[in-house]
Amino acid sequence: MSVLTLRLAGPLQSWGSSARFARRTTETAPTKSGVIGLLAAAQGRDRTADLTDLAALSFAVRIDQAGTRLRDFQTARHAVTGKPMPVSERFYLADAVFVAAVAGDDGLIHSLHDAVRAPVYLPFLGRRSCPPQGPIDLGTRSGHDPVTALRDEMWQAAEWHQKRHRRNAFVTLPLLSESAGDGPLGAVLRDQPLSFAPTQRRYALRNVISTTLDVPNRHYQPSQRPNSTAKPVPVSRHNPEALLTPLPPQSPLDGH
Repeated sequence: MSVLTLRLAGPLQSWGSSARFARRTTETAPTKSGVIGLLAAAQGRDRTADLTDLAALSFAVRIDQAGTRLRDFQTARHAVTGKPMPVSERFYLADAVFVAAVAGDDGLIHSLHDAVRAPVYLPFLGRRSCPPQGPIDLGTRSGHDPVTALRDEMWQAAEWHQKRHRRNAFVTLPLLSESAGDGPLGAVLRDQPLSFAPTQRRYALRNVISTTLDVPNRHYQPSQRPNSTAKPVPVSRHNPEALLTPLPPQSPLDGH
């Protein structure tokens, strides 16, 4: 078994699992159907192609930077009649960073790795209007499951976000993984892809377990305690008048 890890970061992302009609919501992390769709597009598969091999991949995702939820309103007109369509409410995640991992047969994982490095169709983060910030490929690992691969993967949050936690040697990151076999049941999510056909999109239910991982912070800076024997440093008080040039003394007759 091999694992492919992906860094999913961009200005906007949107991963819907129950979006319907004029209200298009987003989950707090990438869905399995969204990531499988990204991989299928990278391979150049048609929307009506068989997804059995991709849907059978084990999947997990780590939330490295949760981002901020945004709401947008969009208008449109019918392509045939030209009549205005209902105003749609769409939700996005701004400045979020995730690390997703898929595990399966060595040959399939390596073919997916080649595909994301030279995709047939450009990848997007849930919607076509959400391009990734940069390359999404983080490489492959042999003999790992998705959770183990994410435990070993470096923290991928933006540098400014990591420096905000520089006093912590480790950071605790949320992890969403699949319930394996007779394991514990978690939240139920309808994001197990069965078909991406435009006329018959179908998804099955999937059990998702929420846990956490402790990951090292490479920007860790231990706080330096002051030396008790050192002499206190005098604190100078701010005096804005000290920067002003003194005026020469005026004669009592000035101004007369």
